[in-house]
Amino acid sequence: MIHSILPLLQAATDSGRGLVGVGAGLGAGLAVIGAGMGIGRIGGQAVEGMARQPEAAGKIQTAALIFAALIEGAALFGVVIAYQMMGKI
Repeated sequence: MIHSILPLLQAATDSGRGLVGVGAGLGAGLAVIGAGMGIGRIGGQAVEGMARQPEAAGKIQTAALIFAALIEGAALFGVVIAYQMMGKI
């Protein structure tokens, strides 16, 4: 796999500022992947908690929505920083 990435990195370094684009793309992608994994885990654990204690479903759902919003905000921050890096090219 590294042999397929090598020409891309070589072309990126030839332009002088190409690695900024590679880094911005990787940063945005990793931020979105991390947010998806985090929100998926929150959803799964919330459903499990509601199944174990149905009387606490309202509180669990409220907390899960708040946590999901916080994760989404952190991911959005990561994507915005990555796009700002792209603007520096």
